[in-house]
Amino acid sequence: MRILHTSDWHLGRSFHREGLLGHQSAFMDHLLDVVTSEKVDVVVVAGDVYDRALPQVDAVRLADETLARLASSRAAVVVSSGNHDSAQRLGFGSRLIDTAGVFLRTDARGVGTPVLLGDEHGEVAFHALPYLDPTAMMEPWSLPVRSHEVVLTEAMRRVRADLATRPGVRSVVLAHAFVAGAAPSESERDISVGGVSRVPTSLFDDIDYVALGHLHGSHTLDERIRYSGSPLAYSFGEADQLKGSWLIDLGGSGVCAAEFVEAPVPRRLARLTGDLETLLTDPRLDIHGHDWLHVTLTDQLRPPQAMERLRRRFEHTLVLSFSPAGALLPTAPQTRATGRRDHDIALDFVRELRGVPASPAESALLLEACDACGDDTDLDTATGVD
Repeated sequence: MRILHTSDWHLGRSFHREGLLGHQSAFMDHLLDVVTSEKVDVVVVAGDVYDRALPQVDAVRLADETLARLASSRAAVVVSSGNHDSAQRLGFGSRLIDTAGVFLRTDARGVGTPVLLGDEHGEVAFHALPYLDPTAMMEPWSLPVRSHEVVLTEAMRRVRADLATRPGVRSVVLAHAFVAGAAPSESERDISVGGVSRVPTSLFDDIDYVALGHLHGSHTLDERIRYSGSPLAYSFGEADQLKGSWLIDLGGSGVCAAEFVEAPVPRRLARLTGDLETLLTDPRLDIHGHDWLHVTLTDQLRPPQAMERLRRRFEHTLVLSFSPAGALLPTAPQTRATGRRDHDIALDFVRELRGVPASPAESALLLEACDACGDDTDLDTATGVD
């Protein structure tokens, strides 16, 4: 049986206010091409189909089109919900949709009931675990404590109870969790409870393949346990990650081959660091003309209109930060000296922040702002300015 493992589509997500739906649609086209070219039997999606519980209309439309296309393909589809999804909305109509070969598993009450699919070696039990919030599951499952490890331990107990009734049947588990041994990215929503969110790989002992979701980088924890990662980079911290899906061959006795299938990159991400003049003139940076950029300026003084000037060369500059070369670390805030005017304190702040004093026009504007916020809005007696 050939399985294509993907996760964390996050349909409807934006990237620093740039819409990604067109890029996500390109990935869906790629996914369908892989199903056809690689003769995929089952596509598994390990959570976070949508980016938010109430997805935008265009994101729902793309999900609908993708699942309809997959239903018309050669592959069956098994989908579990993630922590970004609304289990009720994603799972709506799942019993009807099952008949099309698309199995949406979002309800915790179904944990322990597999999707059974077969090949020449017999049946494979796909146990798709929806994201299980420890707080929500404490009462219905009578859990002794609130933790991800405890709730997943109970879920896997139910999975194994089912598998015990199916001797010789191979098993695939989909889970949306932070499993020890993998590193998170900055774009993932924290799912920790009391500071503890990791669960051990031992929870999945004796499972033939574990398709994990939640982390946006691909990881191989062992030959049986993998994260596919997200199909697109959703933060600049993911700029160097290779995005794609896992193509898994499940033989008669377990995983016999695994291949990572790279996803298309509609627009690359890059980080540039340097002084503004160099960034605007260095011909070696021409390769980044169409990239989404996070730029860090190292100028001693903040250049005026830096973002506008950068965007004239790099139109997709999205984030601008400053880290002056040789700058001292910030000192602890100074207590206000008795009798000092607000205007003087504001001028000191500007001088410390930029390294140069405020201009006369800026000083006048700051004075006007201080007077407007003070008790006496009529006159600054120290300067005679109304």
